[in-house]
This record gives sequence, structure tokens and C-alpha cells, in this order.
Amino acid sequence: MTILLLIIIYLAFISLGLPDSVLGSAWPIMQKDLGASLDTAGYLYMIVAIGTIVSSLASGRILKRFGTGQVTLISCAMTAGALFGFHLAPSVLWLAIFAVPLGLGAGAVDAGLNNYVAVHFKAHHMNWLHSFWGVGATLGPVIMGRMIISSGKWNRGYLVISIIQAVLVLILLFSLPLWDKHGKQTSESADTAENPKPKKKNRTGGKSGLTLALTSFFFYCGAEATVGLWGSSFLANIKNMDPAQAAQLVSFYWGGITAGRFISGFIRFRLNNKQLIRLGQIIAFAGAVLLILPLPTQVTIVSFMLIGLGLAPVFPSMLHETPARFGKERSQYIMGIQMAIAYTGSTLLPPLLGTVASRTSLFIFPVVVLVYVSLMWLSSERLNSLISRKKAADRAAAQIQTDI
Repeated sequence: MTILLLIIIYLAFISLGLPDSVLGSAWPIMQKDLGASLDTAGYLYMIVAIGTIVSSLASGRILKRFGTGQVTLISCAMTAGALFGFHLAPSVLWLAIFAVPLGLGAGAVDAGLNNYVAVHFKAHHMNWLHSFWGVGATLGPVIMGRMIISSGKWNRGYLVISIIQAVLVLILLFSLPLWDKHGKQTSESADTAENPKPKKKNRTGGKSGLTLALTSFFFYCGAEATVGLWGSSFLANIKNMDPAQAAQLVSFYWGGITAGRFISGFIRFRLNNKQLIRLGQIIAFAGAVLLILPLPTQVTIVSFMLIGLGLAPVFPSMLHETPARFGKERSQYIMGIQMAIAYTGSTLLPPLLGTVASRTSLFIFPVVVLVYVSLMWLSSERLNSLISRKKAADRAAAQIQTDI
């Protein structure tokens, strides 16, 4: 039954990933059809992210009252309806209206599923879980690109994706009894089976550690969302690619995230979360540096894939560390805050690039990506240093007590 539930959770994360990458890949054509400015995509993305922040902050109480299964079902139904609304939307105003339920539907289920897996399953499952989000994020631009090529209409892509989402909603509906049974069976035994060692509270040094952790989430999601939202426009406007081709090629970035998370699930047997985070950040930094250099378009595609591969293990590994860093008792509360801050990064940083680029040029895109990745890396390393000092202080205090 546990394996079947994991499959359901994986499918739910496909549904989370599907809409995340579509707006950016379709925007070069949507912008022309709707007569919108370049930075309008950033504002639409901001509306989605604000809805996600709100539902993430409320996720603790919502999940406690209704349970993870029901919240996942309702949230996926909201996103399916919102995506169908995007298909019907005749103007930017209607896109903005339907962006609200699209964001609200994502936040609570994201926080709930992440905490559920962090508490009840081992770290490699978290990476594989997020690789299925990557499957959805990779399929989104591919589907949109195919629909644009075959029909010349971006709204057909949203129709197909909304239908896929509706199928996943039906699967989740029939799986509700499974969630109830699993919850009863694991309420007393899951922690012992999957997390035999008790977690300590505030292992990161209180507020300073939490601030650094939240900063890492902020710039991680800012970097990930910025590349996903503006990558297609960068290829079309700066590299002079056909917009439909650019929509499909940006899937290499999402494919890098997907493949990287699947591989990270196996690497996790050899490396711990901290080592995976550091390795991923180094690879993402290398990809961002490569993106800045004036190299052929083929190399640009490789740099997109490298950034995706590097970012792949960072987010799930940081999430899985939450119970260990802050204590299992507080993990759902902290998880909600982390998801809210992460989506705040998604809310503020991509539109910031769009606003500046609309007044200058998308030539700034690679530089901004490099800055976001660098700040994520620096805050993460400062957090590692703080943890190391805290552990050393604890060992010293324990030794003094032993000597006494």
C-alpha cells in the first residue's frame, strides 16, 4: 500500500509541475496575440505566486483539518479548472483572474506533500518525488510547443494540459480511501520505521539559522523561476530563434531538473543532503557562467541543461533537511514558512527581471541568473558554517559535562 501511495504522490507532483513551465514557454506568442508588454508575464506569474504564498502559509491549519489526501484532491481540481480558464481567456485580464485559483491550488498541496515525504520517507524519495515535478515541468513546454506548431494557437496547449490535470484529479478522487488507511497505519509506526533517530530542535542555531535557510529558498526559487519564465523569451529575442522552437527547447532546462533529481535519488545513497546541495550549486553556477559567455546557440542550450541539472538536488535536499534542522514537531509549520518564502522569491525576482528588461534588454538575463545562483550558494554555505559551529559547541559542552 505504501508503494501505491507513493505512486499517487508522484502523480500529484506531475500535476504540480505541468502548469509551472507553460506560461514562460508560450509567452513570446501569447504576448503578440494579446497585445501585451514583455513584463506582463512577470505580473501574471506574480499573481500565481501570491496565491501560492497565501495557501502555503495557511497550509498547516488546512492540512490538520482536512488531511493531505483531500487537500491534494481539491488543490489539483482548482488548478485543472484554472488551466481550462486560461484556455478560454480572451484577454490578459481574464488570465489574471484565473491565475488566482492556479496559485491557491498549488501552495497547500506543495507544502503538505513535501512535509509528508520529509517526515515519513527517506531522502532519496524526496529527490525522486521532485523529479516527477520535473516530468510535469518538462512536458508542459513540449505540449505547448507541439500545439503551437500544429494549430498556431497557444490556448490549445492549455486545453490539453487541463485535460491531463483533470485525469489526475480523478485518480486522486479514487485514492482517498488509500490516504485514510495509510494515515491510520503510519500514525504510530512510520516515524520509527523511517526516522529511527530522534530529531533535535533548533539545530541550526535559532533565528539566524532559519533566516539563512529561508534566504537559500528565496534565491533558489528566484533562480529556478527566472530561467523557466524568461528562458524562452531570451532564446527568441536575443538568440533569434523561432518562438515555437524556443518554447520546445526550454524543455531542456526542465529536463535537466527532472534527470538531475532522478539521478540524485541514487546519489543520495552515497552523499548526504549537505553534499548534494553543494554539488548541485557548483554545477548550476558553472551553467550560469557558461550562459553569460558569447557562445553559439547550441552551447546556450547546454548551459540551460547544466543549470537545470545543478538546481535539481538543491530544493528537495533542503526540504528533506527540515525535520532534522528544526525538529519533527515543528516541521509542518517551518515547511509552510519555507514554501511561502520560496514562492516569494518566485513572486518578486522574475518580474523584477521583466521590468528591467522591458526598459533595457533581455541581454541582462544571464547576469541576473548568475547573481541569483551566487546568492543562493553564499547563504547556503553560511548556513553550513553555522551548523558546524553549533555542533562543535555542543560537543565541547558535552565533553565538559563528561569531565565534570
